[in-house]
Amino acid sequence: MANIDGFRSIILLFSTIILSINSINCERSLLTKQAALFVFGDSVFDVGNNNYINTFRAAQANVWPYGQTTFKFPTGRNSDGRLIPDFIAEYAWLPLIPPYLQPGNSVNQFTYGVNFASAGAGALIETYQPQNVIPLGSQLNNFKNVEKMFKEKLGDAETKRIISRAVYLIQIGPNDYFYPFSVNASHFQSNSKDKFVDYVIGNTTTVIEGIYKIGGRKFGIMNMGRLDCVPGMLTMDPTRIGSYLQRRLPGFKYSLFDSYTAGTEAMENPTKYGFKEVKKACCGSGPFRGSSTCGYRSGTSRDFELCENVNDYMFFDGSHTSEKANQQTAELMWDGPSDLVGPYNLKTLFQNI
Repeated sequence: MANIDGFRSIILLFSTIILSINSINCERSLLTKQAALFVFGDSVFDVGNNNYINTFRAAQANVWPYGQTTFKFPTGRNSDGRLIPDFIAEYAWLPLIPPYLQPGNSVNQFTYGVNFASAGAGALIETYQPQNVIPLGSQLNNFKNVEKMFKEKLGDAETKRIISRAVYLIQIGPNDYFYPFSVNASHFQSNSKDKFVDYVIGNTTTVIEGIYKIGGRKFGIMNMGRLDCVPGMLTMDPTRIGSYLQRRLPGFKYSLFDSYTAGTEAMENPTKYGFKEVKKACCGSGPFRGSSTCGYRSGTSRDFELCENVNDYMFFDGSHTSEKANQQTAELMWDGPSDLVGPYNLKTLFQNI
């Protein structure tokens, strides 16, 4: 009987090992079949590209307390933790999407997607360019470099498969409208407000068309949030970009998220979303902690204030939302109601492969 029990134990052990191997292979197979995520934009989406360029201080979030909640150290994300693309990747069963400029990136990592976003970037090349950021057009060029890398390492057929199945997440515009108010910008002053908005829309459309030409078909777009005193509320109006391109480009599918309405709702009903403070930032200085001093010191003194509980705050610093708010936004973009996201949600775009 002892021998039989021992034999059964051996069989059970081998069965467990085989099931474990099959489970691992199954998970790996499922993961590699996921549509990739390619990210373009500004500080709302930048997961660390600006760590690797010589840019101005306000365009880098590589100091404490940025990153304190999830990562426990600064990663270059303009928040206390994860950004919207991080959550979208999680919902799509993808690993964290790496910044394009991160040293040591490999083709295998890039097959899950790449993040090209740069804090301070705009649709216009003039926006913050003296401060050396990566504008949207240059982000497209970086994507073309990744396509070339795919072709060299994986071949044309696999490259086409990855690019055509991928979802392209884009958020751009606020810096184009903020920048002219901070400098003597001739390209803004020499044009009417409507003409200036048309330039931003035109450059954004050109980049989307560029991605489409390479093979991209599925786009997730955020419209602009609350910028009450600037001339760009409708930069990402679906009738001006999404619907226009859908009519012109066969197979073009898009998900437009109404960030303005969602943000307004949260600010007007904070307790519904678990916030105690929606006007004052968690980190910064000056009125409402709105000055961009979070994380910086003069000599031995700290130039900023830091809240005790970031989960009470909608905004982490004067321009960027907290991880908690980012997660709520990502959830709405993923499968929120049709009055906030449409004509597709991101979940549908990822499943439609």
